[in-house]
Amino acid sequence: MTARFVDSSGIEHEVPWLEAAGERRLEGCLPVQRFPVLKGRRVAPGWWWSATDRRLVHYGFKAMRTQVMMLDHDPGVVALACRPVELLWRGRGGKTVSHAPHLMARLADGSGLLVDCAGRFGAGRRLVRRAAHVEAAACAAGWHYRLVGPPAPVVEANVRWLAGYRHPRCAQGRLAEVAERFRTPLALVKGVRLLGDPIAVWPMVFHALWACVLSAPLDRPLHERAIAVASPTGAGR
Repeated sequence: MTARFVDSSGIEHEVPWLEAAGERRLEGCLPVQRFPVLKGRRVAPGWWWSATDRRLVHYGFKAMRTQVMMLDHDPGVVALACRPVELLWRGRGGKTVSHAPHLMARLADGSGLLVDCAGRFGAGRRLVRRAAHVEAAACAAGWHYRLVGPPAPVVEANVRWLAGYRHPRCAQGRLAEVAERFRTPLALVKGVRLLGDPIAVWPMVFHALWACVLSAPLDRPLHERAIAVASPTGAGR
């Protein structure tokens, strides 16, 4: 299996996949394929400002935008990229088959994660067939692969709300103070009142939840009486 990618200077390369995965900084590459604007699609291709690595990340459709958001919220992810690599292999009859996974993430342990995004109606048969080859390639390189569908609606809604406070300016340089106040579990509204003027403090607390400095159950609707506590890992961006 080989890998095709376009480096940050715009130069195209094609090398063995294991070489690309082990020796190349694929998260810094340009997209190998662009997403077309399709008539009738509610969400056109666009850009997501990533709090993880402080730059814009391209997305092609709604399900992909959601997964970019979820990866950006994941404290185990240190970099994101849109379609930075295309994998090529020999299929039936010796025909070359190629596939560019929708997203790539660099994880904190140095390994990589390739992601394909399925919409609300699931993945098509062609994507499922190709996913098996991509997963095998990822495993061979010590990477991971996911073919993911939409997150639970309440989780997506909560993370989307917190994403509105993902920019570091929302922290106001007080994340350590926020973490200290929530050292023991506390209702959000109580902690906010103890920290000061709620108008000024709520953005800090929402940013702390986004950055995983605080943790709260996101599988239930997030509200002012939800219980939050400082994360033991002290995550934050």
